[in-house]
Amino acid sequence: MRVLIITIGCLMGILMTGSGACAGLAESPRSRRVIQRVGPELERRCREQGVTLGDPVFIRIFKQEKQLEIWLRTSAGYHCVETFPIACYSGDLGPKTRQGDLQAPEGFYWVVPERMNPWSRFHLSFDIGYPNPRDRQLGYTGGLIMVHGSDVSIGCFAMTDPGIERIYTYVHEAFVKGQSFIRIHIFPFRMTDAAMDAHADSPNAEFWKNLKTGYDFFTRCGVEPDVHARNGVYSFEVPADLRDLVSDDSCQSAGPGL
Repeated sequence: MRVLIITIGCLMGILMTGSGACAGLAESPRSRRVIQRVGPELERRCREQGVTLGDPVFIRIFKQEKQLEIWLRTSAGYHCVETFPIACYSGDLGPKTRQGDLQAPEGFYWVVPERMNPWSRFHLSFDIGYPNPRDRQLGYTGGLIMVHGSDVSIGCFAMTDPGIERIYTYVHEAFVKGQSFIRIHIFPFRMTDAAMDAHADSPNAEFWKNLKTGYDFFTRCGVEPDVHARNGVYSFEVPADLRDLVSDDSCQSAGPGL
């Protein structure tokens, strides 16, 4: 039955939003009802801001501020179309390192269509892909870390049901239009110099300096970076398909010390 639902769901998405890749993108009666109800309002919101529902999505999360940002990318660059309050995440500032530590992750993750869950017991959800390659290099354990509905969480990011309906629709429509994966960057806080100074004595200070490199890359270079990990350290470079959006030659690559 689910195979039939997935096939029909992809066909409905193509009919609603134009042609696009749908491989692995599941739908349920619940997710279709949500997208049909929420989609028209999001289309109007996007149109008013000069973007289009279905444009490529980039997500940032800030734990201390309890905010999730949805950015859409056009040929002219990126636009933060909506910022959502996070209803709940568990644990303290700092990365998730093991199964059962009740921590929400920090770092650079990505969502693919197969990680969308329209049958979630938390209304709707998607898996952020923890552990990522760096996490695995360091032996971190755990998994099934979601952005989901409801307002309770054990290691996930709970967005409330109305919040996840909008977030899920942005992500779903980007996949329908052909985006193959969506980057999701999770930071302990907005990584300004002042905030870094305020947390300079944290045991996570060196890790956060590495995260700040990626944070600054997007701010300075204007594109979401490709992220690599070696020996537990992130490095960053401009994705090949986004080089036309970058005018600063120094942004073409950046290691931990940017």
